[in-house]
Amino acid sequence: MDSIWLTGAEWLAVLRIGLGLWWLESWRHKDKKGWFERGTGIAWASDVAAEHRWHAVRSGFDAVVAPRPKVMAYVVVYAELALGLGLVAGFLTPVALVGGLLLNLLYLVLMIHDWAEQGQNAMMALISLVALFAMSWQTWSLDDALGLFG
Repeated sequence: MDSIWLTGAEWLAVLRIGLGLWWLESWRHKDKKGWFERGTGIAWASDVAAEHRWHAVRSGFDAVVAPRPKVMAYVVVYAELALGLGLVAGFLTPVALVGGLLLNLLYLVLMIHDWAEQGQNAMMALISLVALFAMSWQTWSLDDALGLFG
């Protein structure tokens, strides 16, 4: 593979790190006090799910998220932090990429009618797939330094 300035593996590491920074920004800009103390994030998602045209989304939200809004708020917020840190550091990278892909797909399905969010979630999911199948942890990662996922 020919590339300019960096090797192909290094460009894939840049892509992985950029995706990690995107997750960290998603975590950073969240109103954590609102999410944890007032339940704003889960309340918003509940409103979106209640109006969703797909029954599976409504019933899935009611079964999994609605009974435990406080726990789910922590799960969502700290999952974004963990994904960001894992991808930037390149630690447990395949796990972080699959986890991020699943979270983006969940966001995509929940907000299927919110065009502003669709592009972000679709692009993050695409980057996750490319970084996963190209094994982007081979360069500039703790996984490589520790000999993980050879």
